[in-house]
Amino acid sequence: MHTTRRTTALALAGVLLLAGCAKGSSPTASAPSSSASNSAAPASHSPKPPETASPVPVESPVPTESSPPGDIPDNTQFVPYRTKGGFKISVPEGWARTTTKTSATFTDKLNTIVASWEPASRAPTVASATSTEVPQLQMTERAFTLGDVTQTTLPAGHAVLVSFQENSAPNPVTGKQYRLDVLRYDLYRGGTEAVITLLSPVGADNVDPWRTVTESFAWS
Repeated sequence: MHTTRRTTALALAGVLLLAGCAKGSSPTASAPSSSASNSAAPASHSPKPPETASPVPVESPVPTESSPPGDIPDNTQFVPYRTKGGFKISVPEGWARTTTKTSATFTDKLNTIVASWEPASRAPTVASATSTEVPQLQMTERAFTLGDVTQTTLPAGHAVLVSFQENSAPNPVTGKQYRLDVLRYDLYRGGTEAVITLLSPVGADNVDPWRTVTESFAWS
């Protein structure tokens, strides 16, 4: 009998103890809601991001070009070409060629070489090029802007160099045009004036290829 009463008393004490623990833990259980309200409050006072800021659009990297647009590749092979004007030059192998009775034109993408010739009674000079050629170029070239008219020396002899800029002809499909740097070399021998014209987009680094072309010039 005493054992039963003691067991019952112990069980009742355990129940009361558990109830007390439950009541004591209730403030702790409500703490997260209070903490959440406190942490949310500062957010309402934080500065908003500028309205002009926007995420960067997702896009794939564009392929890296082996050479900039208009640059003639360093591994280009040059081959000799003999004109009907009595001279020869070296031109890049594989370029498209168009010929007339007085000229040969070689083109690849945005670069062009024109070798032309005409009868002449005397050698060109800086003065004659300035007074005669430049006005003609102003009338025949698109948006012509003169650079310099100078005398230079090539392996084949003296030459007059006219440098200028012009617009390319519009692309027949897109209508797009490019601004071109133009170097025009005038040479003379025995009643013939030979003209080597080199055209490339502004900014193209074609110094070495153009040197190869001009230094290869030789009367035949």
